[in-house]
Amino acid sequence: MPTLINHSIFRAYDIRGTAEPTAQKPQPDLTPETAKLIGLGTGTYLQRKYSARNIIVGRDNRLHSATLQQAFIEGLRETGMDVMDAGLATSPMIYFASCHYGSDTAAVITASHNPKQDNGIKIVQKHAHSVDDLELQEIRRIIEAEDFIRSVTPGSLTTLTTVSADYRQKILSVTKLHNSPTRPLRVVLDAGNGVTGAFAPDIFRAIGCEVTELYCDLDGNFPNHEANPEHAKNMVALGEKVREIGADLGIGFDGDGDRVGIVDEKGQHYSAEFPIMLIARDLLAAHPGEKIIHDVKVCQSVIDDILAHRGQPIMSRVGHSYIERRMHSEQATFAGEKSGHLFFGQLHFDYYGFDDGIFAGVKIVEALSKATLSFSEIFADIHVNPNIPELKLYCPDERKEPIIEALRSHFVPLYDCITLDGVRLQFPDGAWILARYSNTTPYITLYAEAPTESRLEEIKELIFTELRHFPEVKLP
Repeated sequence: MPTLINHSIFRAYDIRGTAEPTAQKPQPDLTPETAKLIGLGTGTYLQRKYSARNIIVGRDNRLHSATLQQAFIEGLRETGMDVMDAGLATSPMIYFASCHYGSDTAAVITASHNPKQDNGIKIVQKHAHSVDDLELQEIRRIIEAEDFIRSVTPGSLTTLTTVSADYRQKILSVTKLHNSPTRPLRVVLDAGNGVTGAFAPDIFRAIGCEVTELYCDLDGNFPNHEANPEHAKNMVALGEKVREIGADLGIGFDGDGDRVGIVDEKGQHYSAEFPIMLIARDLLAAHPGEKIIHDVKVCQSVIDDILAHRGQPIMSRVGHSYIERRMHSEQATFAGEKSGHLFFGQLHFDYYGFDDGIFAGVKIVEALSKATLSFSEIFADIHVNPNIPELKLYCPDERKEPIIEALRSHFVPLYDCITLDGVRLQFPDGAWILARYSNTTPYITLYAEAPTESRLEEIKELIFTELRHFPEVKLP
């Protein structure tokens, strides 16, 4: 009889679902039993596809991550995979370890910024290249068919204890602040009680910052706020602390440390579009003409600013694996997403091409240290049109894709549309609106920008009119 497992946890670039019973879902998606099955499926797939023999596995600080990691490792070892347990680490630290130590593959137990009851697994192949959505579906099929490699001798299990020290040293080796040693940059770090709190403060102090910690103690209940710096509500306490102590910058991290968010010296929250511009400007000042990859969600100001500083903006689909592929195909060295994922390549950053919140925060501070202006003053001349930074509309996972396909079919014949990721309607007056489905949560999300508030409402109503045909989408 085929093994039963929730199809919807195999998402666009990771595995993610509930790990605790909830009122809506009494039976969790991820239990030690299902984690072991995923380990069996993952080990089988990685050996058949990539001839992999070993894997580094880490975890975040969620309450169930250690248990799920242990079960996942058991499954991997039963397929004959040799496992190196890296313990507590951010996702980028595990990607770093994969590159730095030359392992065949790597994985991390995490649900990033999801609620505390969730968990998941991120998997990468050699050089931290993403295992993509089609590959995750193949792992699912292996599990359902119980088509596992069963090794006569289990793979070995060793403990990897040097990751945090080597990761720290790598960042220090490629970072140089330009501010006066008698006036170090004052930075507040907010880890949202996520795993980044165990590592970021030490690194920022080591590069020469004066650091104030906020919610850097690890707590898998995430008692203070959601570990998601994309949303302003999660950055309020950080802004208040920056103003209270007169800091130069506040930096927030998400739950597994692959995203970053910023508040300026006045405590004002900025979308990740501004750090994208800051780092792009710094890069382009030294290397004009470079390609800068950005996702379909960024505002027009980002595109215009890259062009104004002699760069080449290139649009990509949202998501780790898609951005990474676009960076390689375009031979780009920097990429950024509106959600706070910033990617740094080999050529100009001496890094490995993946998204890393701590590394991004360090590079933001490095760029700021070269400036004579404060963060807010640097961007005082940037005009941002009225916009919808993100509007989340609940939609069952199994209905997200068909509904977006229906929107595409309706709008493409009528408007200038980009269908790289969802459907983005573009208008001659500079207005645009994007509808896409979330790869990690049961939502359809809207993003929009227009010259006026009334025009913004007008283009939003275009989408709402079509979405009213689908009662399963919860409109505001």
